[in-house]
Amino acid sequence: MNPSGKGEVRVKAGEKGAPPREILITGFGGQGIVLAGLILGKAASLGDRKEATLTQSYGPEARGGACSAQVIISDRKIHYPYVRNPDVLVCMSQGGFEKYAHLLKPGGVLIIDQDLVRLSGTWESECFGVPATRMAEELGRKMMANIVMLGFFTALTGAVSVESIRSAVSASVPKGTEDKNLNAFNRGLDFGLATLKGRQKKAEGRKGAN
Repeated sequence: MNPSGKGEVRVKAGEKGAPPREILITGFGGQGIVLAGLILGKAASLGDRKEATLTQSYGPEARGGACSAQVIISDRKIHYPYVRNPDVLVCMSQGGFEKYAHLLKPGGVLIIDQDLVRLSGTWESECFGVPATRMAEELGRKMMANIVMLGFFTALTGAVSVESIRSAVSASVPKGTEDKNLNAFNRGLDFGLATLKGRQKKAEGRKGAN
């Protein structure tokens, strides 16, 4: 990473496999957005042995300014590291949603902190909400909202393996906070799995009623 506010991490992997998966995580400074992107990239590259790139951008303010992390995960070499039309858009602030929502690929997945983001207009893409900040506060550390969100993201998308991202969380958070952060990750993961299960039951109910 360079001090200008934009940087890139690249790890090479194999050439074959599914098309690259583009992920955009956005919020404001102080939420750990870039750290979330870094953890995700580490999990994909070091744990799952895939190729991953990370680019980041943030405003001049240390806290409160716009912030985003762009992650691409692929089984093949990644030739262009910037996300243009994300397959998955993660929004942890209203400003982030308003700035990037229009870029989401048709059929893509929108993930929001449901206490901080309000959807505007008609939303056709699949949308999932999690009270990440509130859950982190309940665990005693608001700063872990990004880790809760990563757990939720992992459950919904399967973009990285659970084992790999847990390892990346432990290796990336401040020493002495590993257990608390893993607990936050597990809370988000469990919430995501429960969300998927609930939607599956609703879908089966509608199918049975027809």
